Amino acid sequence: MYIHIWRNKNTRYYLAAGSVSRLGDGLSGMAFLFLAYDLTGSSSLTTGMAVAETLPYLLFGLVGGVTADWLPRKKLLIFLDSARVPLILSVVGLYYMDWLTYGYLLGVSFIIQSVGCFFNPAHRSVLPSITSPKERPYVNSIYDTLTRGVSVLSPLLSLWLLNSHGVIHFFTLDAFTYILSALCLRQVNINEINTVTDHSIEAAFRSVKEFVIWLSTQSTIKQLFFFTFLTVFFNTWVWEVGLLLALTEITSSGEEWYSVLQGVFGGVVIVTNLLLPYIFKKMSLHIYLTGGLIWGAGITYYGIFYDLGHFIIGCAITGVGLPIAGLTRVYLIQTLVPEHKMGRAFSFNAVLLYLSNTISLAVYGFLALIIPIQTLMIVSGFTIITISTGGLLCITVNFSKLSRRFPIHFFK
Repeated sequence: MYIHIWRNKNTRYYLAAGSVSRLGDGLSGMAFLFLAYDLTGSSSLTTGMAVAETLPYLLFGLVGGVTADWLPRKKLLIFLDSARVPLILSVVGLYYMDWLTYGYLLGVSFIIQSVGCFFNPAHRSVLPSITSPKERPYVNSIYDTLTRGVSVLSPLLSLWLLNSHGVIHFFTLDAFTYILSALCLRQVNINEINTVTDHSIEAAFRSVKEFVIWLSTQSTIKQLFFFTFLTVFFNTWVWEVGLLLALTEITSSGEEWYSVLQGVFGGVVIVTNLLLPYIFKKMSLHIYLTGGLIWGAGITYYGIFYDLGHFIIGCAITGVGLPIAGLTRVYLIQTLVPEHKMGRAFSFNAVLLYLSNTISLAVYGFLALIIPIQTLMIVSGFTIITISTGGLLCITVNFSKLSRRFPIHFFK
């Protein structure tokens, strides 16, 4: 099946565009944090940079979903990729002129992520238009393998760039990946019929309201979003910022080891993603929560032992659990949400994720001033385990009650 999918021109170029774009995003994401810390030496301002990467989704996330459902997605994606190139290169130019400031870096990070509010739901929404339901789990697997798994390549590139050209050229490579992404997207043929003629602000609000009303009637999607919000809250800071700060505490090569751990994580993600479609033909909320349980176990592990060797093992465990949860979430959205609501579904999901991210970074940024990083890691990992276990128990109990109330053939 994987060979058949890759031979299809549409899916091949779609996957290539997503993977090269994500490679650049991963490098620039690290670069924004590294440069923020280099410019300020402040853990609080470094956390502030991470917040700048999440806040745009709270402001523009839902609008991005509406736009993805309204406009021709291919043209929108190519335009957004092209618009990011000069913006990201401006950071390189100002750096060499010695005019780069933390404030400007913060602003560029905010704008880049704002563009992502429109790009990401549109890109995800393209997939059902170019695949069959049977192909979708495999394409999702390849997509997640390539986009998450580029973290295997990112550390190699980041180590080379750090030691040869400096962190600033993370941005140069990021600009190049946006150009490649736009060229690949030009090769994708998408049959789109746009029936929406009213593009007013009032119509946008009506569109969001319509989706929220529809969502209120969807039990599985509501539970999925609820558990995702909680899990991401307890994960974001300890993974994105806490891990980097912990490494700088225990080694003088914190940035290099951070890149290595991202590579270990990405390698395990690749293997997990490729195996999942063969293990689970259909995915459910039960599988999502099982992934969350493994995810939390990885964080708890490296929080308890707190040294380089155990950080590697803990990141590997996390690399098994997180893609199980992530792929299941995408599968459920693509399966249970009508295609004309798909953009809003992915943007609503993203808004919840980034709201959780922002709250997590703000709360943990304060807590890190008074509580040791190791303690925060242990508590966070154990809480994710508790949430996932509780969710599994609730689903099992509810199913048992229903099976006693209705004949067994009702569930087949």
